[in-house]
Amino acid sequence: MVSSFRTCVLLAVALAPLLLFLRRRTRRSFKLPHKNERILILGASSGIGRTLAHQYAALGVKGVCVVGRREDKLAEVVAECDACKGPNTHVFGIAGDIAEAKDMVKLRTQLESQWGGIDTLIVAAGVSALRPIMDIAADAPGAEGIQHVVDIAALATRGNFVGPLVAAVTFIPLLESSSPRPAILLLNSLASLIPAPTRALYAATKSASLHLYQALAIEHPRIAFSHVLPSTVEGDFRASAIDGGAPRENDPNKRGLKRDAVARRCRRAIDRSEKNVFQPWAMGPAHMLYWMLPGLVERLASAKYNFSAPVTP
Repeated sequence: MVSSFRTCVLLAVALAPLLLFLRRRTRRSFKLPHKNERILILGASSGIGRTLAHQYAALGVKGVCVVGRREDKLAEVVAECDACKGPNTHVFGIAGDIAEAKDMVKLRTQLESQWGGIDTLIVAAGVSALRPIMDIAADAPGAEGIQHVVDIAALATRGNFVGPLVAAVTFIPLLESSSPRPAILLLNSLASLIPAPTRALYAATKSASLHLYQALAIEHPRIAFSHVLPSTVEGDFRASAIDGGAPRENDPNKRGLKRDAVARRCRRAIDRSEKNVFQPWAMGPAHMLYWMLPGLVERLASAKYNFSAPVTP
């Protein structure tokens, strides 16, 4: 077991320079200058989306449109961006639900009117789910408990898959018709590729949107797609879990990745047209390790999330 683990680690280290070289070779030769860039951020009222809005405003891009469901939170984001934006940067917010086709079409019409189109789409919206599926089912007896799981799964699917799907269908045509260098960034999660206990619904729905956008990248080669997959991030994202679950990790907000760092990595991924970005980068080899030594990764994941499987009598 130890010998196999060492072999896998050495193989990953040996392949790392080649993988980095190949990733650089797939990047675009140049990126649209920030001063001309029109950026749409879906899911900008909190978390990394909000931080990205601040950073792009401070860079002095041509325009930043922030979108979220709560008008009061959007007003706060716009005010924060106005306080740090460049002199020629236009910032405005529009309330809307990313999973509602009518909201997104209305947003597209407003962007065409205001800017004539967009150059960069950032999909940062999503919902969390933190409980084992059988725990959710135990909230009610029999068929009611099973239906409860189905209902929670529908909410997770709407937030983590349907929303990104609606965004892609709505804005890909606008990107292709209005930008000389169109780009899309999907802010996803490491849970899409490395399984974790208590995250089954979250991981399944985030994985679906990741594979959706990876396939769209093949179907629309003129658009530079980037997929950023961070591990645990600081903040209150988990506090609003749709299944009512609470984090099992020790001090996740203190030990998670910093929002500023994740947002900067997202911007770099867009600027360099990187396809798949792991954060921290070491999680890339960990993803490969799962396919070679799944038992080891499963034990590490159980330890990370303080999970112990129930003992079967």
